[in-house]
Amino acid sequence: MIENIAVQRLTQTKYGLGTLNTLTLFGTVDQLILDRSFELIAKYEDLLTINRATSQALAISQAAGKHPVQVSAPVYQLIKLALAASCENFGFNAAIGPLVKLWDIGFSDAHVPTAAEIQRCHNLIDPTQIQLEDRNFSVYLPQTGMKLDLGGIAKGYIADRIRDLWLAYGVSAGIINLGGNVLLVGAAPTHSDGRWVIGVQDPRQPRGASIGKVNLPACSAVTSGIYERTLKQDGQNYHHLLDPRTGYPLKTELAGVTIFAEKSVVAEIEAKRLFFAGQPLEGWLKSRSGLLGAVFVYQNGQTIPVGVELF
Repeated sequence: MIENIAVQRLTQTKYGLGTLNTLTLFGTVDQLILDRSFELIAKYEDLLTINRATSQALAISQAAGKHPVQVSAPVYQLIKLALAASCENFGFNAAIGPLVKLWDIGFSDAHVPTAAEIQRCHNLIDPTQIQLEDRNFSVYLPQTGMKLDLGGIAKGYIADRIRDLWLAYGVSAGIINLGGNVLLVGAAPTHSDGRWVIGVQDPRQPRGASIGKVNLPACSAVTSGIYERTLKQDGQNYHHLLDPRTGYPLKTELAGVTIFAEKSVVAEIEAKRLFFAGQPLEGWLKSRSGLLGAVFVYQNGQTIPVGVELF
């Protein structure tokens, strides 16, 4: 939720990446820019989706245990970034595809798998096994049944590419909202200091519900939380954020955490890091460049801001 923005704007919403995407331009109200932006979203969806008959990401999984697959430079760059984060072993795992498919939370055949099924999946979700070849942008999953899952990082990467496009067109201000992952571009049009007032997602409520606001320069805001998709079975609720270390949804007192960072893909990764940590990490704000802050929201209603003031 963004407040106090200029009247002159151009906004368009389209479905893609499995969600609703809303792009808003201020000042430079050129429909061509929005058209090119949605074409870019469609292009990356064609490359990265695992929910269609063909894509580069799907081809990698289909060739698991058989042969490497050569991909385009952008896809390779994203996979390399995802694997680097995965190998830090904090909870994010780009090889978690078999486990996600096993639970299938959010889809009609979602169910709680047996311990034996989860154990079999564990042998297929080790990201350190995935082989990359920089010389020809090839990716190899060495075991049959391994599957890539870039869903935890793709929207942030795509949002950053849209911002690159907008800056090339000379866009002075805008909002990129890919299914709730927000990236602000330029200076807020009606604030003399150029800072934006950003609503912080209440992860205990449906998407769009705010628990408070922060005031920051242009950045990305990404929330990881238990509110997105759940499975209810035998009187228990299971959220969709699976812990690759156990094979089950992460046990946590957190409802969610929102990250503010200069790059949206960084916000995606760090949202997963802090959600799995379950609490603020000492020195986190200075651990890498471009981090602006975080807001932790617990299931009991407690909030802990880090590096930002919540009002």
